[in-house]
Amino acid sequence: MYELIITEKPNASKRIAEALAEGKPIKENIKGVPYYKVTHKGNDLVIGCAVGHLFGLAEKEKAGFKYPVFDIEWVPSFEVSKSADFSKKYYNVLKKLAKDAGSFTVACDYDVEGEVIGLNIVRFICNRNEARRMKFSTLTKPDVIKAYENASSHLDWGQAEAGETRHFLDYYYGINLSRALTSAIKSAGMFKILSTGRVQGPALKIVVDREKEIQAFKPVPFWQIELNGSSKSKPIDAWHKEDKFWEKKKADEVMQKVRGEKKGTVGSVNKREFKQAPPTPFDLTSLQTEAYRCFGIRPKETLSIAQNLYTTGLISYPRTSSQQLPAAIGYSKILKALAKQKKYKELSNKLLSVKTLTPNNGKKTDPAHPAIYPTGVSGKLEGKDMKIYDLVVKRFFATFAEPAKRETMTAEILVKDEPFIAKGTRTVEKNWHEFYAPYVKLEEVELPKLDKGDSVDITTITMHDKETQPPKRFTQSSIIKELEKRGLGTKATRADIVERLYSRNYIKGDRIEATDLGIHIIAILDKYVPKIVDEALTRHFEEDMDKIREKKLKKDVVLKEAKEVVTDICTEFRKKEKDIGEGLKKTFTETRAALQTVGDCPKCEGTLVIKKGKFGFFVACDRYPECEVTFKLPSNALIKVTEKTCEHCGHPVVQAIRKGKKPQEVCINPECPSKKVEVKVEEGRKCPKCGKGELVLRKSVYGAFMACNKYPKCRYTESLDANGSEKKPVKKKAKKKKSKKKKAKKSK
Repeated sequence: MYELIITEKPNASKRIAEALAEGKPIKENIKGVPYYKVTHKGNDLVIGCAVGHLFGLAEKEKAGFKYPVFDIEWVPSFEVSKSADFSKKYYNVLKKLAKDAGSFTVACDYDVEGEVIGLNIVRFICNRNEARRMKFSTLTKPDVIKAYENASSHLDWGQAEAGETRHFLDYYYGINLSRALTSAIKSAGMFKILSTGRVQGPALKIVVDREKEIQAFKPVPFWQIELNGSSKSKPIDAWHKEDKFWEKKKADEVMQKVRGEKKGTVGSVNKREFKQAPPTPFDLTSLQTEAYRCFGIRPKETLSIAQNLYTTGLISYPRTSSQQLPAAIGYSKILKALAKQKKYKELSNKLLSVKTLTPNNGKKTDPAHPAIYPTGVSGKLEGKDMKIYDLVVKRFFATFAEPAKRETMTAEILVKDEPFIAKGTRTVEKNWHEFYAPYVKLEEVELPKLDKGDSVDITTITMHDKETQPPKRFTQSSIIKELEKRGLGTKATRADIVERLYSRNYIKGDRIEATDLGIHIIAILDKYVPKIVDEALTRHFEEDMDKIREKKLKKDVVLKEAKEVVTDICTEFRKKEKDIGEGLKKTFTETRAALQTVGDCPKCEGTLVIKKGKFGFFVACDRYPECEVTFKLPSNALIKVTEKTCEHCGHPVVQAIRKGKKPQEVCINPECPSKKVEVKVEEGRKCPKCGKGELVLRKSVYGAFMACNKYPKCRYTESLDANGSEKKPVKKKAKKKKSKKKKAKKSK
């Protein structure tokens, strides 16, 4: 008999096995699913893994498009969705390992989702009602051993019930409201599967409300007067003390008075030195915000990268809302470990020389985890992984450093008694800036040394015509902060919610703009069933789940209220189903046309639109059969229309989005001059992959490339550089060499 330790993912099982093993863990696998056998202080342990959620919610009896439905249960994920088929082998392996286990310990991520994953495995695979629970924030050896030896004798039932409640709530809302929307549009004679969610509706409404503010905004003109000059050979930029003149007549009077003046006099000088506190430690939201500001990395991708850094032991658990670093994590121990990495040696040693290490902790806390911090474990990183890791390390350093000293200087310059204000700010002592470089973005404006009565040489005095600006659009970073501020969603789900709005064409652009489809959807829901987009109602349930976690409220009480709310929404919805359906049909008809319109036909007065044919999507003139103009589209990409035209040939440009790759803008014209290259290739060269075919020149919507003439049996390709010369696919060859090494090992 052995103890079965259940982990959330394969990487975590490996780290935990390596930490607990006395010696080297024995790795075994069943049908490619790894598990580990180790001995720890005389106890036999087996570490098995899930692959995220192995169970999902489903109706006990399928009801078609009937709504509302609440009779649901947990079932294996592979029975709910074909896309989860991969999870079946993990389910089967855990079931097999559980048969011979004498005791069970859950070592999934210590949060509500990890608790639900562990709970379901214990209940439905291990056939137990309880298990030991390991709690850790890093996957380093000392922390894992400590978590194992101090494991709780029971699951964290507050987390488990809060997590399960969230899943039930999301299902109640998702399945019933999506069916209601689909039934409504079906009643109007159009069939389209529609969906919405408990947080998705209010989140979209926030963006739409901002879009309405921008569209309704009416600019108001104002005028500003700028003075450019110098003193003691150093430049000075100053603005009239009035700042904004709302009456042009008043601004004209000032300009009339100072026009042509070549000298000004310093009326007063005021200096102020202040301390700028170091930043607080990262919680997930601030890490996502900072990664977007510094690198343009989308919040969802930042979370994914941070999660990988956690499972490889390099940083602490990222799904935290804490901005506090407790002393228990061992500040000096981490800094000493970081000092062993050449890149961080100097900064680590500077902090280690400080008598007392005290982080500038923020106000936000998390009952499960501290703020995000580096563990000191080193690893080979590159690209975005290195960027996020470096950001976490530098932020950790900065929180322990001294406040920066900055100085502001304000000088009043009089020109014929008209006051102009020059402002400068400079850093006197960098302190924490040095530790957070290069991520400190502060404006440094240094004025010359000025005293009262000094003369200023005037170069120009200019009046600027300006107008007030509309509210700024949200970015992917600021919308997540806004959702957090309003108490909508969780630290782990907000990025997913935003991505879902993009995927459904409700929003677009880096500066988030609500699409016509998104605006119309919210208008319909707000008019007929406002509870679907009620921010206060969504926040109320979020607060209830926090109370469940704190064991101040029972799960059944919250679910009972949720059923009543969803039933009321569905009843109200059914009464107005026809009107809602007509509104949705009109919206989708209009927006579909906009989403499919590519541009003007180059041959006639028709319009080019995206159509679906036997072999996929293509572009064609809407005057077919009178006009037979067609263009191919990439078959392996999601195509989005743009308003751009090609600078080389004037044809429309579309955006091709391929999984795992940066979106690419492509001219639809295969004969575009930008795609033509003078090809310099070796004729009759054998295909390096299959050895049977020959490489020939091919063309696609992306341009020319070399390919094996045995396609589709052989799919080998080589790209061409700007000069038309062949570029060898280095990565493919590297993989090939790797596979040869594996074969050699197997043969031994």
